[in-house]
Amino acid sequence: MLSRGVHGGMRELVFALEYEPGCNRVADALAEHPDARVRSLSLHATADRLWRVDHATGSPAALDALESAFTDGDYYADCLASDDCGATQTTRVLDRTADTLILYSDWERTPRCASVPHIARAHLGEGVLFETRHEGRHYTWRLIHSGAGDVGAFFDDVRAAVGDCARTELLRTATATPDDSAGGRRGDAAELAPEQEAALRAAVEHGYYESPRAIDAGELAEHLDVPRSTLTYRLRRAEAKVITERFADEGLTSPTMGSR
Repeated sequence: MLSRGVHGGMRELVFALEYEPGCNRVADALAEHPDARVRSLSLHATADRLWRVDHATGSPAALDALESAFTDGDYYADCLASDDCGATQTTRVLDRTADTLILYSDWERTPRCASVPHIARAHLGEGVLFETRHEGRHYTWRLIHSGAGDVGAFFDDVRAAVGDCARTELLRTATATPDDSAGGRRGDAAELAPEQEAALRAAVEHGYYESPRAIDAGELAEHLDVPRSTLTYRLRRAEAKVITERFADEGLTSPTMGSR
């Protein structure tokens, strides 16, 4: 159960939105190019504006698709409205190489707009830090907040805003450690979300990691009654956490959200 009105130290909240086809242009582009990833380098929001810098990696074709998705007039950075909300957005390419794209987006919202950062401001306060990562149809958010807000109401509003376009999945909620600032170590990487634990356990029990495999990803997803993309996403996140923890003492921990 999500805690409501919890006070104390800084809190960490990690969750993912899994977008349905046709609901988010960036998610659609990433689903077509599984090699590509997008992560935020900086993300800030005021009551009526949002601006962010994103770092995308992938093949030239993937970067073309992502650039088009971000700069197309009917896509507004992080807006959860299902229809055109009339927002004003400017997106510029700051840098591009053969396998890297860096984008700056500035978004001015309207009363019809909703976004994760603005919903967080309403329920968790103004001092929230954000990190994001896009992989396929999964959009993972990591928030660091004071712990004094209403997390349950925050999730209620996020679910209402995304409607049928995306499902929400809570991945982690915990007390933030002193090293949990952006770019720092992520704490206990081996503490898996329940869905990740279940996916990893089922994969081991059904021989997914045997050579040759006793079951493929599609069959395992059917057994767990989840979409194949959801299963592979959960396994990747679980594997990353376990591997990161295994080598943490050797200073090999990744500084990105890949360990989440």
